Amino acid sequence: MNLTMLWFVLLLCGLISAQDDGTATVTENPNEIQSCSPDMCDLLVEFGAMREKLRAMETRLEDSETRLRNSETRLRNSETRLRNSETRLNESETRLRNSENQILELRNKEGTKVIFSAVVGRGDKAIGPFNTDITLIYRRVITNIGNAYSQSTGIFTAPVAGVYYFNIFYHAGRAHASGLHLYKNSQVMVMTGHQQSDNDKPDNGGNAVFLQLQRGDQVYVRLVANAYVWGSDYDTTFNGFLVTQI
Repeated sequence: MNLTMLWFVLLLCGLISAQDDGTATVTENPNEIQSCSPDMCDLLVEFGAMREKLRAMETRLEDSETRLRNSETRLRNSETRLRNSETRLNESETRLRNSENQILELRNKEGTKVIFSAVVGRGDKAIGPFNTDITLIYRRVITNIGNAYSQSTGIFTAPVAGVYYFNIFYHAGRAHASGLHLYKNSQVMVMTGHQQSDNDKPDNGGNAVFLQLQRGDQVYVRLVANAYVWGSDYDTTFNGFLVTQI
């Protein structure tokens, strides 16, 4: 039962009591009591006080509900800001990891050293001529930083992608033609040589090239058919190094 209904019930009881004993008179305004019995007057006074307390409690309850809603709103805003902060933190961590990876990659590039120099190294023996092309093996290794050149096969294998520099040089007599081809995988890149001549003195020759290689590409030198070079420990060489990693 709400407050208004309770008020009318009590007022009706007061009217009925007043009519029964003739001691109470109520005006049309329910807040103005002309006369009533002592018990009824006390009850109405207590009821009025209770109504004021109830109104005060309702007001405080509404204020509390308002503060609660405001607190909930602030809490949601705080949660949103926290999620945004977490997102920014994750993005910062991702950028930091990417930066660290780039730094490590640069350090690895700077730390990669590939340099080799080798000589045929067959004493005073001539190599060739043969009736077919052969891969020339430079057996005397002077330098092989990075171990990319194989002393047993004569093949250089690129350890990293990059631009490399290679050169070849030979020394030979005039008794036979000379010819060297430098290959990248199965393709001739550069060559050097001379034709047989009875009038020439001993010949020297060479060539050089920059090659862009992928990791695993192979570079080697082949002595062409019917040609020869001197195989001493000092004359016929194969050299190369990594210029820049890409």
